[in-house]
Amino acid sequence: MALSHRVERIAAQIREELSQMISTEVRDPGVGLVTVTADLSLARVYWTVLGEAKDRKETAKALNRTVPYLRHLLSQRLTLRRAPEIKFQYDESVAAQDRIERIIQDLHSEREAHPELNALVDASEPAKKDEPAQ
Repeated sequence: MALSHRVERIAAQIREELSQMISTEVRDPGVGLVTVTADLSLARVYWTVLGEAKDRKETAKALNRTVPYLRHLLSQRLTLRRAPEIKFQYDESVAAQDRIERIIQDLHSEREAHPELNALVDASEPAKKDEPAQ
């Protein structure tokens, strides 16, 4: 469902305000994307942190403690009847991307460590034709 112009404008304003408040008031660089529901009742803030699970838990606790404060600031800065609820959600995509990157690096280092396997892999690949298909 397409959002009305008013809802899109307010959602953009909420994103800008939350981003500014989080970077200046909370000072957490791992907070990124902010999405707002169509009825403006909920603002989802996606965040990430690189490191151990312990760091992730500590950051989640810290962010959840700031929800009432951020909502109060948001209500002061916006001219809405009700400030949206704020929900922080961990962004799994960065962790998945990091995991894939490590797997690729491991494969490259393994291939460099065992050059004899390169000949087997190269021999099993089909020969490339220099001629264009007709």
